[in-house]
Amino acid sequence: MLDYKQLMTNSSQIGTISSPNGANSKDIEIPLKYCLYARKSTESEERQVLSIDSQIKEMMDLAVKENLNIVDIKRESHSAKETGQRAIFNELIEDIRSNKYNAILTWAPDRISRNAGDLGKVVDLMDQGILQEIRTYGQKFSNNPNEKFLLMILGSQAKLENDNRGVNVKRGLRARVEMGLWPGMAPLGYLNQKLMDKKCQIIVDPDRAPIVKQMFEKVAYEKWSGRKVYNWLKFELNFKTIGNHNMALGGLHRMLVNPIYYGAFEYPKKSGNWYQGKHKPIITKELYDKTVAQLKRDNIQRESKEFAFTKLMVCGLCGSMISS
Repeated sequence: MLDYKQLMTNSSQIGTISSPNGANSKDIEIPLKYCLYARKSTESEERQVLSIDSQIKEMMDLAVKENLNIVDIKRESHSAKETGQRAIFNELIEDIRSNKYNAILTWAPDRISRNAGDLGKVVDLMDQGILQEIRTYGQKFSNNPNEKFLLMILGSQAKLENDNRGVNVKRGLRARVEMGLWPGMAPLGYLNQKLMDKKCQIIVDPDRAPIVKQMFEKVAYEKWSGRKVYNWLKFELNFKTIGNHNMALGGLHRMLVNPIYYGAFEYPKKSGNWYQGKHKPIITKELYDKTVAQLKRDNIQRESKEFAFTKLMVCGLCGSMISS
């Protein structure tokens, strides 16, 4: 932090606020106290943005060069696409309202906001004369109509880039599914194929696909319940997902009713838009239908059975309740 005497002798450290007595009165000069705000989202669209440490280094160098009085530094790793979701930014706004500082130093306008709501909060503070200046690496925005207008244009441009990126991603996903390509992470039993010279698609996982097929067969032909399949995977096979985790019972049920395994998929979910995938099916449509039908019958049977001494004892092997 720089010396206060240095601050008062440097014109770049002085802001102005109009006197309430009228246009003919002289502006009141006030010292500028900066908060350095550095932000970087972990999302893929910000891969080219300087890291938080790099932003701070660059802005500290600028502060030394121009003799800016930095009274606080705030760091945040959060997307600025949605209004009011950044805890550190909200803290920054409250600190400005309480007069802890009256200026912001940041790498670029889009570090402050990529949405209209947060941008509006900053401009309102400038309109009220509470926030005197926003300084970036290459620009300065103070409380005058032209500079505030430019700030709003740059903030709106950042929002437009986000909105367009979302539209382009959705368009790209629609193009993929129309080509028969699965639009996300490969489900259990498949792997994501990554090739530079062609569109990526899912391929059969040679280690897990045979077990996935057995899971469908045991439900469809041997009348196993989802719980029995779960215990078989966990205690007999020690089966692990690609992330080296045990499969959850809920995930197992969702997998057994997922049509991707016989080649079809719906996108988006519950949209009624069905596509035939280019990937190799693990099971047949007939096996899938029998599995789904058996799961429905199993649920009906479980709901209709009631026992007098249910839940008095628990199986030490699988954790299920024992009924007499």
